[in-house]
Amino acid sequence: MPDAQARSEARVRLCDRALHGELRMFTDRRIERHQLPYFLRVFNSVTDKPIGFLGNVSEDGLMLISQLPMMIGAEFNLRLKIPLGEGCQQVIDLTACCLWCHEDATPRHYDAGFSLYRTPPEYGQLVEALKQYFSFQPLPASA
Repeated sequence: MPDAQARSEARVRLCDRALHGELRMFTDRRIERHQLPYFLRVFNSVTDKPIGFLGNVSEDGLMLISQLPMMIGAEFNLRLKIPLGEGCQQVIDLTACCLWCHEDATPRHYDAGFSLYRTPPEYGQLVEALKQYFSFQPLPASA
């Protein structure tokens, strides 16, 4: 997996540059993002306390909406709790670096963009499921 290793190393360099103030704001988006009309809670995976809501997702990143600003360049341990029905949930733990943070349109809220490290397969499945759910693909014809 040299490609995955190279991408991971590039993200670490990117976070290091963000930490040292070399990057101000990202304006180019390599991967299409998918807006979520219902916000999923995001938790600190160490303390299991809520820190915000999932704003949008991509294969390599996510946007967090929170009531506190996030430290740019810092590494975060995040947890998503995906409801599965009947009181069950799937837990997805992620390690992420905050690349940017700014005030949201909602007063006293902040948007923060994160690059993800070594995402588990469950996160990729979540992104794919959200793409399918929010796309306008024709339904199969019924017999």
